[in-house]
Amino acid sequence: MISTAIVAGASRKWMGRVALAAFVAVSGQAWAQSEQQDLVNSAETTFSNFVRDPDMTWFQRHVGSAKAVLIAPQVVKAGWIFGGSGGRAVLFARNDQTGRWEGPAFYNLATASVGFQAGIAVSETVTLVMTDKGLNSLLATSVKVGGDASIAAGPIGAGANADITTDFVAFARSKGVYGGLNLDGTVIHVADNWNRAYYGREIQPPDILLHASAHNPQADRLAAALNRASSAKTSLR
Repeated sequence: MISTAIVAGASRKWMGRVALAAFVAVSGQAWAQSEQQDLVNSAETTFSNFVRDPDMTWFQRHVGSAKAVLIAPQVVKAGWIFGGSGGRAVLFARNDQTGRWEGPAFYNLATASVGFQAGIAVSETVTLVMTDKGLNSLLATSVKVGGDASIAAGPIGAGANADITTDFVAFARSKGVYGGLNLDGTVIHVADNWNRAYYGREIQPPDILLHASAHNPQADRLAAALNRASSAKTSLR
């Protein structure tokens, strides 16, 4: 006959294994989300840098007119004759009905280049998506900037004032050998694995950005910063 002590011991061991498995699963998910959250936090810092920069007046005046904002806190460009650049970015889109910013959706950026170049540079970039065509292109699996959607470098300077009609307007703050970062030719891919990790399920950019069917409260501070910046600059125009 099986004693009560043996049954109790087996039960405790089984419950311990279940608890351990649950802890590992939760810890794994938290670790996965920490990478994405680090990017969101860095994007918030980058956006704040652009909002406060006295040379980014055009950006500050027009962020409220943008359909979406793509923020890449770190784009690394390196090469010698043959080169390239790459980074990760988050995208927020503005809801036309509510005016609120929804997101983030995660993306990868990659560019290859040929020509005389030497050294390495690290840039933080913010790209204003000014048209429905530009936003729709980012809802696809990938888009080639300059091919599928037009792009222009954003005007820089305290008195910058220009009419720009491209789909994307890109701003960069760079340090290094290169004088700046040209995003023309960049391929922007949806980072499905990062979106899945951040929201805990399979989800596509339209669900995040247009339908608001997923929400992670850890991105609320960046969304609030976008709301403040767009409201303030729209009222000043």
